[in-house]
Amino acid sequence: MSAVSSPVHDRVTRAVILLALMLFAILPLLSMLTAALAPQNSTPPGLAWPEDPQWSNFADAWTSANFLALFRSSVLIVLGVVPAAVAMAAAAGYALAQLDVPGGRFVEVLLLVGLTLPFEALITPLYYNLRDLGLLGTRWAVILPLIGLLMPFGVFWMRASFRTMETALTEAAKLDGASTWQIFRRVQLPLAVPALSALTILFFLATWNQYLLPLVLVDDPTMRTVAGGLGAFQGEHGTNIALLCAGSLLIIAPSLLVFLFFQRHFVKALLQGAVK
Repeated sequence: MSAVSSPVHDRVTRAVILLALMLFAILPLLSMLTAALAPQNSTPPGLAWPEDPQWSNFADAWTSANFLALFRSSVLIVLGVVPAAVAMAAAAGYALAQLDVPGGRFVEVLLLVGLTLPFEALITPLYYNLRDLGLLGTRWAVILPLIGLLMPFGVFWMRASFRTMETALTEAAKLDGASTWQIFRRVQLPLAVPALSALTILFFLATWNQYLLPLVLVDDPTMRTVAGGLGAFQGEHGTNIALLCAGSLLIIAPSLLVFLFFQRHFVKALLQGAVK
């Protein structure tokens, strides 16, 4: 009897834990939605659905914060950061994992130190360095530092992926006369597609949701990311909770949609890495 009921008990336990995690993630969003639909300059009703939902708050927030310019700027920053960061992380991870790079262990230690440093500890020297380079106030002031700040995690991610690769195909390619670049591009990269896709998603989310760097390094709010533009929007509408919640939902909607759309690919990448 216990052997029969044990699987049922395990399924119930997993379902309860999953439901609790879902509620933990969904309730704040529901609370923001009900607050965004409340009349402007009023006290939000919490989780209670308003009697007269003000859907026009989203249009007002979109117009007031100039979200079209912010979304365009975010797309430009993402296109400047993600492809370059993924490509460099893949190349560096492959070199550290499968090539005898001089000083490779020292590079790994440096990357490990960089992985432990918070963004906040680097913002002051970044500010003065970018000012001296004449890049302060431009999108390059966000793109270039963000590529460097994402590198430690990306290199370690790809290094772990390339270390799990089978060596038989690499050895066969060497016997056929393939160069190191050909082995990397034609053999290793196709095998690392799951890790690359997962890293691309993570880099996109980190770039799209970047708040501190655009807020400090770029003066023009329309040249920041949508998350960075939230600072100026909050300063203007800090007391209008309904409009602030509507703007916040507009800001996080793209990252939620990307994660929900690509979550299967992300989980598949993690599972394939675990199986290897």
